Amino acid sequence: MKNLLKNIRELILTARKAAVHSVDLIQVLTNFEIGRRIVEHEQGGAKRAQYGEATLTQLAAALTDEFGKGFSLTNLKMMRKFYMTYRTEIGQAVSGFLPLLEKGQTLSDLLLKSQTPSGISGLPPKPQPASAPFILSWSHYVFLLGITDAGERSFYEIEAAGQGWSLRELKRQFNSGLYERLAASRDQDGVRELAAQGQLISKPEDLLKEPYVLEFLGLDEKAAYSESDLEFAIINKLENFLLEMGKGFLFEARQKRFTFDEEHFFVDLVFYNRLLRCYVLIDLKIGKLTHQHLGQMQMYVNYFDRFVKHSDERPTIGIILCKKKHDALVEITLPQEANIHAREYQLYLPDKELLRQKLVEWSEEAER
Repeated sequence: MKNLLKNIRELILTARKAAVHSVDLIQVLTNFEIGRRIVEHEQGGAKRAQYGEATLTQLAAALTDEFGKGFSLTNLKMMRKFYMTYRTEIGQAVSGFLPLLEKGQTLSDLLLKSQTPSGISGLPPKPQPASAPFILSWSHYVFLLGITDAGERSFYEIEAAGQGWSLRELKRQFNSGLYERLAASRDQDGVRELAAQGQLISKPEDLLKEPYVLEFLGLDEKAAYSESDLEFAIINKLENFLLEMGKGFLFEARQKRFTFDEEHFFVDLVFYNRLLRCYVLIDLKIGKLTHQHLGQMQMYVNYFDRFVKHSDERPTIGIILCKKKHDALVEITLPQEANIHAREYQLYLPDKELLRQKLVEWSEEAER
């Protein structure tokens, strides 16, 4: 009975997920096609283009009368913009979907093109890039269309699809300047790679951001708080913290104790990154970085490398999160090959314009 209930429950949940994806896909495809037909109508002659705004206004009124909300003038303009933005890379793929819908094919037939064999095993259907032109909801695309930089928009689209971000999480990552924070630590080729492929994790530096944004902790930037308060807030918001840390992080322990020479030591937070296959140790400092902090983290990393990690795992990474770092101090204190990094954190969302300006300045300096 228990197994039967479990199997049926999984089937129902899978079907519901598939149904949600089906509705999202049909809505996005339909809106893309509406945008295409509007553009093609406007391109039918100078006279049509001249009265395009009046035509859209009349069209919006007629569609709203028949089908209800969702076809306002603003929404029709958004559909036109959606088509104009994605028509080059997506148009041909969409053209293979819409005829099925127009010929009265069932929703299941239409979606069969975008499903993989995972659906047979009881897993949610996963869209294939070659056959399914869109894999986010219409609300996601409406937000993405507001991002003017094509490379930045492409990055957030790839990450939202790959990481399964909700619209709320997409907005949070955008408002926290994730693209700028990652791009600032890469060369020109690395920035282009972000736009084309999203965040790829192949070396320790790929995990790092500057700064880490922890506004979700709810701590007051101006109020006094201790390192214990910071740690406790992170544990209470662990899911948010893992999202901010990035891809592949698994939480292992807080205040991880190890004993060396009859003395106890405690690592604030211990994570494991399954993409790099290594431990990541995090030490929290509410003040300015000192050479003692760096030496302490060096000892933590050495201990894990020698007594905890397996021979087939990569070297341990140490990250010191502090309010104020000192690059010159890090450079003079640690050997060049040290796998230890100091990064600042802040308890409020950054000024995106300021981040963008810094990115432009860094890019110009790199070119020089």
